[in-house]
Amino acid sequence: MKKNEREKIRLAVRGMSCAGCVGKVEKALYRIDGVKEARVDLTSGEALVFFDGDKTAAPRLVEAVEGVGFEAGEVSEEWLDMRERDKRADQTMRRRLLAAALFTLPVVVIEMGGLGLPGQGWILAALTFPVLFFAGWPVFGGAIRVLRFGTFDMNTLVALGTGAAFFHGLAATAFPGFWLRHGQTPHTYFEAAAVIMLFVLTGRFLEHRARGRTSEAIQRLIGLQPRTARVIRDGNETDIPVSRVRKGDLVRVRPGERVPVDGVVTDGEASVDESMITGEPLPVYKDAGEQVTGGTLNKTGSFLFKAERVGEETVLRQIVNMVKEAQSAKPPIARLADVVCSYFVPVVILIAVTSFLGWIFLAPEAERWTVALLAFVSVLIISCPCALGLATPAAITVGMGKAADRGILLRGGDALEKAQAIERVVFDKTGTLTKGKPEVTDVIPCGNRTQEEVVALAAAVEKGSEHPLAEALISHARAMGYAEKTAEKFEAFPGLGVTGVIGRDAVLLGNRAFMEETGVWLDNRAEQIESLARQGKTVLCVGVGEDLAGLIAVADPVRETARDAVDQLRALGCDVIMVTGDNLHTARAVAAMVGIETVIADVRPHQKVDAVKNLREGGAVVAMVGDGINDAPALAQADVGFAIGGGTDIAVEAGNVTLLSNDPVGVAETIRISRRTIRTVKQNLFFAFVYNSIGIPLAAGILYPWTGVMLNPMIAAGAMALSSLSVVGNSLRLKKA
Repeated sequence: MKKNEREKIRLAVRGMSCAGCVGKVEKALYRIDGVKEARVDLTSGEALVFFDGDKTAAPRLVEAVEGVGFEAGEVSEEWLDMRERDKRADQTMRRRLLAAALFTLPVVVIEMGGLGLPGQGWILAALTFPVLFFAGWPVFGGAIRVLRFGTFDMNTLVALGTGAAFFHGLAATAFPGFWLRHGQTPHTYFEAAAVIMLFVLTGRFLEHRARGRTSEAIQRLIGLQPRTARVIRDGNETDIPVSRVRKGDLVRVRPGERVPVDGVVTDGEASVDESMITGEPLPVYKDAGEQVTGGTLNKTGSFLFKAERVGEETVLRQIVNMVKEAQSAKPPIARLADVVCSYFVPVVILIAVTSFLGWIFLAPEAERWTVALLAFVSVLIISCPCALGLATPAAITVGMGKAADRGILLRGGDALEKAQAIERVVFDKTGTLTKGKPEVTDVIPCGNRTQEEVVALAAAVEKGSEHPLAEALISHARAMGYAEKTAEKFEAFPGLGVTGVIGRDAVLLGNRAFMEETGVWLDNRAEQIESLARQGKTVLCVGVGEDLAGLIAVADPVRETARDAVDQLRALGCDVIMVTGDNLHTARAVAAMVGIETVIADVRPHQKVDAVKNLREGGAVVAMVGDGINDAPALAQADVGFAIGGGTDIAVEAGNVTLLSNDPVGVAETIRISRRTIRTVKQNLFFAFVYNSIGIPLAAGILYPWTGVMLNPMIAAGAMALSSLSVVGNSLRLKKA
């Protein structure tokens, strides 16, 4: 690995089952000198680590994770196959759950049915043992693992509770005389231990399935890249794994195949569906010199292209990594939940022990051991902070997946949290509110000329020009199917226009000043030219000899959804501002079309940064939306930077959010998703805290002195599982919002 100031590595971490596991892995990584940031994601089973390569290396990071009892390794291509990994995990959990159910059912029937079988205690113990120590081994194994390092987690609570119930049952079965000598009935709680573990395993299985559903966006993205590529080496075409494609390789793509990596077409032509990148449904024509992106679909035609970006450098893999980084980055609200969990477990154990000892002395002598044990087991079970640990990651993960489904990629959890508080949105003009590519908007023929003649004359003269407007004219002529003409004796006059000869006619194309300077009569069209200019359009005059043949207006057209985007942002309570390097005249014309009142024009990149800084004064949360290199500093300066997906790589890298569809409405959609997600997180935390606040005193026996009733551990287990599932279910509502 090449060393630099801030390196990045993705580690696969196996064995994590809860938020407590995540915290242990993060702490282990942060203890390594040189680790700058560690993001551990329970959903994907991965840790993203940023570190100083001069102080540590990948093997040391792996060793640190393994040192706290988890399996770890650098992410491989096989690990990235999330479907296979989730399928294996799903099958394992399903087998354990099925085994637990099969053995628990007869335990419940025998114990609750009062069958009174000979040797019933030993039969129940034999049936309960595989439920706890085979099906439930991940719980006990996890508790033992963390205990080796002097810590506790949610597995500790479940293991202590079910273990206490099981071994109490064994003692009551093996030594019933002890209880009889103290005037007590030797109760066994095998059914409680088995049912509790069944509830826990059921809850974790459903949580696993729920987390799997929230990762669908990543799975779909990974599935877009083909597994093999047809590479030409030494004159031979060979199918090889995509991971073995090298820069400079010639790759053939046939109709119906997906492009394996990024590159440039060298031979052939095709229509390629790029909707995964642009969101546009229409195929894009590609021929020699055109860029192609890995994961896009070749609809028709066959072509060769030269691989330029492979592996982690491809656009598709960068998108996948952005989603993963976004899911692993924790907003402050998530870090708060982690801190609470780290203190919660030891406090609960203290309450359980205190309840046990208290009832030993306070409960009636005939019931003290039963009451004390019930309180101890129930507190441990009902306090299991699964709901607390799931409250934030469940909602954040679903929110990220929801945004990804809408073509919105959030770089981090911080961006998701900040987006809900955005008060001011700053738009760049070109390529953001507009399409960023000049198009012909108006063709006004003069005299006896037709629109076709005017455009054909202009396109013929512009064939020799490299001006951006030339491409607009030529593209328009071809799109309209106009007959192409050929001009001779091309000559350019910088800042004015161009000339050429078609047949016997001298054709001139340029601005009004050029026409007046060359003696072309404008035929009282001056007012019309001014009117078009006030609309932010560039007016080209076409002259033949001394006669005006027509006017052609060219403009960077406003995106169809720009006005809707501004209206939606206003409805969300946001102020909308335009900041552009274009002139004030054009900027105001575009602003009027999209409904923006505040315009800052004629600014350079550093002035855009100053504008964002000024708007942030007073603590206002400001978003910047842009697409170009000149927008990158302002994107980085803003609280939330929105990069248009079709923009430059630098802009995308500088932004917190990427809008793959190039649709500015995505800004409003991001704010809505963010607000719903953070609202869901707060609801989840409220449910979890209220549940534990009410459940723990009940489990400790606060009502026993008045009612003589203790909370059954099975009810505690059911309530614990129900709280976790309610948090996951509440989070999954985001998918339908």
